[in-house]
Formats: sequence, structure tokens, C-alpha cells
Amino acid sequence: MSEHSLDTLHESVPVQKKRGFRKLLAFMGPAYLVSVGYMDPGNWATDLQGGASFGYQLIWILLLSNLMAILLQSLSARLGIVRRLDLAQVNRETYPPFINFVLYILAELAITATDLAEVLGMAIGIKLLTGLPLMYGTCITVLDTFLFLFLQKFGIRKLEAFIIMLVAIIGFSFFIQLFIAQPDLSKAIVGFIPSKLSPEALYIAVGIIGATVMPHNLYLHSALVQTRKIDRNVKGIRKSIFYNFIDSVVALNAAFFVNASILILAATTFYYTGHQGVAKIEEAHSLLAPLLGSSVAPVLFAIALIAAGQSSTVTGTLAGQIVMEGYLKLRLNPWIRRLLTRLIAITPAVLVIGIMGEERVDALLVLSQVILSLQLGFAVIPLIHFVSDRKTMGEFAIGWKLKILAWLVAAILVYLNGHLVVDFIAEKMNQTNAWGLKIFLIAVASGFLVLLGYVICYPLFLKRKLEKGESEKQDDFHGLPIEIDWTQDTPIQRVAIAVDFSVTDALLIKKAIQQVHHLSEVHPSHDSIQFIFIHVVESATAKYLQESSDDEETRKDQERLNTYASALKLKGYQVTTCLGYGNRVKEIVRCVQLHDAQLLVMGGHRHQGWKDYIFGETIESVRHKVSIPVLIVNQSA
Repeated sequence: MSEHSLDTLHESVPVQKKRGFRKLLAFMGPAYLVSVGYMDPGNWATDLQGGASFGYQLIWILLLSNLMAILLQSLSARLGIVRRLDLAQVNRETYPPFINFVLYILAELAITATDLAEVLGMAIGIKLLTGLPLMYGTCITVLDTFLFLFLQKFGIRKLEAFIIMLVAIIGFSFFIQLFIAQPDLSKAIVGFIPSKLSPEALYIAVGIIGATVMPHNLYLHSALVQTRKIDRNVKGIRKSIFYNFIDSVVALNAAFFVNASILILAATTFYYTGHQGVAKIEEAHSLLAPLLGSSVAPVLFAIALIAAGQSSTVTGTLAGQIVMEGYLKLRLNPWIRRLLTRLIAITPAVLVIGIMGEERVDALLVLSQVILSLQLGFAVIPLIHFVSDRKTMGEFAIGWKLKILAWLVAAILVYLNGHLVVDFIAEKMNQTNAWGLKIFLIAVASGFLVLLGYVICYPLFLKRKLEKGESEKQDDFHGLPIEIDWTQDTPIQRVAIAVDFSVTDALLIKKAIQQVHHLSEVHPSHDSIQFIFIHVVESATAKYLQESSDDEETRKDQERLNTYASALKLKGYQVTTCLGYGNRVKEIVRCVQLHDAQLLVMGGHRHQGWKDYIFGETIESVRHKVSIPVLIVNQSA
């Protein structure tokens, strides 16, 4: 497996030769994929509640949370640019295996929780736009698995363009709604000035800040910046950090505009019209038309909600791929990864809606935010440790002023999110008399505290150990170096060739002969080499009768195999034929094992995408079932 994050997209966007504004445009993109996590459906509830309950008063809290996000995302980008590793990979290099496994599980839980919020947000948007029940909308969200698979085929720039288009739709929708609502801009500007908050306003403010930084975005950003092919010198790295910082500022300010628009819209429409109790997305949607006197506003609101959910779910899939590959060195096909994540997120949503009803969806959203809160510290704290390390970051390690600011932000976020978790646990303990559940909740909270302390302290002890000259951890991303034994193994003398009686067969035979003579230590005589011609008969009779088949197709195929065999025998080679019946994969493997072949040569027909499902993926299946090398010869070879 490649060591690079998102290896098919790694350094796929060259930027070295671009100048001026074109160079800036070449760097723009990664932060937009990240920014959608700051305007996903999970953030809408706190923005709506803040505006409806307290007017414009909490805008400065939104601005503060946005500044925190810019700082942390720029640190994540710096790590990826300098180290050319993502956050998951660096964690794996630093922490012991068991801790890494726990961090991986937490990261996956955070991604699933994020996806759950996006599923519910999209389902609510579909319901508001079309009237479909929430259950149907939730099931429809499975289809975006195929949209992601389709988009990824076109490369990172097309994927970025798609996300930017969705962000533009969200921004345009709220711009029109604000134009219809006609907010009092003089009051809105006053909201940017920090003010004293009541206990109720403080509670909402904690929710806004605590839900701002998404843990998966820190993993994602550190990988996405590696899609740019930069000059690997001091000047090139420094420019890359600068341009990515601009990218982060512009993209995250776009997210701030969306969140501020939601809050201002809620303040104008609900707070100043006496509807301060509005807290749910569906309530807000239903009141927009009568309060604003426009049927366009609720439609745009629903469209923006769907766009927010769709854009967030695409980036969540990429983050899941990065986390799995970085921590476990395990790679799944993107569509399998996407489908698994989406099904895991849909299952609790479907169960809650089906068993408890749609009114319990808000409780599920709260639970998803609690899960995110649990994970945040385990992404932020290692990140700050890594970008502060001069041994690995060199001159690009952050200075003491930025370090203090980063730790202050981390402390605020961890405290606020911890406060949310404590409130959640306290509420659950008050609602139940089951001591088993209470002990479980206390044990989980204690376990998280111990793990958080370990994550904070371990890099410091490791640094001190290295300063004393002790050996560094050897288990890097690929493990220990492999010693290669260059002594010649047993010469290749038995070669199986899977033929299909097409024009490719001549090329297959030619390549097989070349390989035998090239791989042998000494040039063997022809009579010591054996070729095994394999062909599988797939007629209905052959599938049913197997070896007893004696239909016209079976006889003709055996005659053709004999013709190939005779041609090679005239050149002095030993030749055997093996006719299979029915299942191609099973029969090719059987013939290979029957004749103890040392090399298998197969023709590649260059099928891709949907053709693989129609014509089959024989090569992929066969190579996983045989223990010998497989040489694939394409038609154009």
C-alpha cells in the first residue's frame, strides 16, 4: 500500500510553474472541502436557537469560534505540507499500538456521528422540500454513495469544484432570504461587539463554540493539502503554507457567513416578532413563509439544508478513508467505505424514527454532538504537539506565541465540549435508577479522562527520551525495513496460460515464452519447460454436465487448445491442456493447482467501472485465490 494520504490524488495538482493569481487559484480548494463541516446541518440548530432566543447578541461568539477554526485548520494544513503525512499517520508513528487503535475507534465514531447529523439534516431538507416522510428521506440518502463514487473518478479539482458549487448554493440561498427578511444591519453590527451573557445565552454560546471544530476536519485538511505538487525546498514549503492559510481564511469566512446568516435570519424573523421559542429546523421552516410573506424563503431554506448535508457527506467519506488508511494501513474501495459509513449512520436513524417517531430525531442529533465532543480533544491535542516539534517540523515548527494561543484554544474547546458531555451524563444518571448504567457512564467518563491525560503527556515523555539519546520508535508507517534475499529461487518452468481464443492469445503466448527465459537463471532447454493452456467452457451444457459435457462448443474448444499445443510442441516445448467447465475463476484456479504451475499469464480486456459488473472481474478474483505470480497482459501491450 502506498504511504501517501489519498494516494490516487497525491500531488495530482502541479503548482510549481504557476505565477501570481493563477498560483493562488491552484492552491484554493482543500479548505473549501473542510469548510462544509462548519456549516453542516449539525450547526444549524445552535445558530437558529441563538438567533431566535437572543437576537444578534451571539454573532461575536460565531466570529470567535470561526477564528479558532482558522487557527486549528491552518495548523493541520501546516502538518500535511511539511511532514507530507496526515494527522492519522503521524499519530501512528508517535503513539503505541493500543492507544492508536483506541484513537482510531474514536475517530470512526466521530465520523459516523457527523454522518448521522448529515443524514438527518438531508432527510429533513427532503421532507421540507417534497413532503416525503422522514423515514423515506433517510433511506434516500443512501444514494449519495454513488454520487461520491462518480465524482471521485474525475480527480480532486472536479470534486473541489462540486463542493464549492454547493457552498455557493447555500450562500446564495441565505443571501436571498436575508434580502427578503431585511434585517436591521445597525443592530447586527453591534452583535460583533463582545457583551456579557446571561446563563441561558452562555449555554447556547457554549453549544456554538463546542460544535464548531469537527475532529474529522483536522484529519482531512492535513491530507488534502498533499494533493498539491509543490517545490520541496524552504521557499516552496513556505509559499505553500502561506497560500493554504489564505485558502483557509477565505473558505472558513464563507462558512462564517452562512452561520451568521442563519443566526441573523432567525433573529430578524423570530426574535423580533415574538417567536423566541423556535429551536427546531422544521419549526423555523414552517414560520418563514407567514412571517416573511414570501413562499420563496422556505424553499431556499430547504435547498440550502440539502446542499449542506450533501457537501458534508462527501468530505466525511474522504476523512473516513484517511483515518482508516492512516491508523490501520487498511484500504477499502471508496464505494464500500462510503456505503458502510452511510449504513452505520442510517441504522440508528431508521430505528429511532421507526420505533419512537420523528419527534425523537432531535434527541438523536444531540447524541451525535456529544459523540463529536468526546473525540475533539484527541484530534486537537496531538496536532498541536506535532506542529510544535522542531525535530520533525524544523524551521516550520510554530513559535511560542502561536503555541500559547493554540493551547489556549484547545483548552477552551476541550473544556466546553467536556462540559457538554458532563451535562449529558448527569442528565442520563438523573433519569435512571439503574446502577449498572450509572457505573457504565462513570467508567466511560473516567476512561476518557485517563486517555486524554495520556495523549497530552506521552509526546512530552517521548521527546525527553529522544533528547537523552534513547532510540526512537521504530514502527513507522511501513514497519521495519525488509532485508531482500537476492539469491535465485527455483527457475520458472511450468507456466499456465488462460486463453479465450481471441486475438489476444498470440500476445499471451509470446509474453509467456519471454517471461520463462527472462526469469530463469540460466537459459533452459525447451524440453524442460512446460506450458499449460487453460480454457473454460461456459455453455449451459458444460455448466450442468461438467466433465461429461460433449456438446459442440466443448469439442471445438478442445480442438483449439490442441492446435495451440501442437504449435508449441513443434518448437520443442512440453505442452498440456486443461479444459474447465462453468465458473471461470474456480476452474482456472483448479487447473493451476492441478498442474502445479509456477506462473499464470492472463489477458486483461481493460474493462472499467460498470463493465466489470457485466463482464465480470476474473483477474481480480483469480489473483486472490492462487499463491503464484500472475502476469496480466493488456491487449495494447
